[in-house]
Amino acid sequence: MYAKYIKRILDFVLSLMALIVLSPLLVILIILGAVFMRGNPFFTQARPGKNEKIFKLIKFRTMDNRKDKDGKLLPDDVRLNKYGRILRSTSLDELPELINILIGDMSIVGPRPLLVKYLPRYNEEQRHRHDVRPGLTGYAQAHGRNAVTWEVKFKMDVWYTRNISFITDVKVIIDTVKVVLKRDGISSDTSATMEEFMGTKEVS
Repeated sequence: MYAKYIKRILDFVLSLMALIVLSPLLVILIILGAVFMRGNPFFTQARPGKNEKIFKLIKFRTMDNRKDKDGKLLPDDVRLNKYGRILRSTSLDELPELINILIGDMSIVGPRPLLVKYLPRYNEEQRHRHDVRPGLTGYAQAHGRNAVTWEVKFKMDVWYTRNISFITDVKVIIDTVKVVLKRDGISSDTSATMEEFMGTKEVS
């Protein structure tokens, strides 16, 4: 009952309220983003949602567009400037996703929407993370963020899809707030963001 009907109603109501209440902050971040990113403060990208349906994710840009002499984008850790690091560490870059939640592409809680190119790299079990709408935050985000391996993260994602409840969502939101305040798991051990997922090697 909750997963099928109530969750979507709550997503719509809460995201609408959040957009209204946070509108002054959003305006400030749009202006600051335009200055520090030297142009468009928004980052949009195609991501797979429920049942792998593709939608356009909206975030605040955290990396600038600096390029090398050959015209290629510089590495993430170079383009992730100080302003971008602040946005990412406080998760303020995620706020525009409230629009995605409002229109039904996403949910407040669910597996994070990843890259489209990862779709053929998932094994059969990992694909179940797309059985539900992706979330602004998720069980994996609240329990390790980018500091855990892809395999551990996907196990948590799939566990969530099979254990959705109002209590679970409330706990995930509370745990997410704690993680954000502590600024835990922003980066992996070897990357400023998160290493690319290349697929899980099956153990024979």
